[in-house]
Amino acid sequence: MTLQVLDPSSEMAAELGKPAPRLTSLQGKTVGFISNGKEGTVGYFSHLDRMLRDEFGVADVVVRVKSNYSAPADPPIVAEISQWDAVISGLGD
Repeated sequence: MTLQVLDPSSEMAAELGKPAPRLTSLQGKTVGFISNGKEGTVGYFSHLDRMLRDEFGVADVVVRVKSNYSAPADPPIVAEISQWDAVISGLGD
């Protein structure tokens, strides 16, 4: 009896993206929060919003909530990310 083993992985390597350049400061920047929509993110992001503004001089904080906590961010949220200087994604379990 012959046993044949198949490898389901792709032979093509995925193209890797490049990390964005690091910010030297958050002063005057816009930071986006992407929440999974669970209750635990509300207080955390609210506190982080105050800290970023008060201690780091962030000019604006944008909060977006995914429509499904277990799925990737919705296309309109992803499209908006390029307008932000930094992004924080969080979950509230």
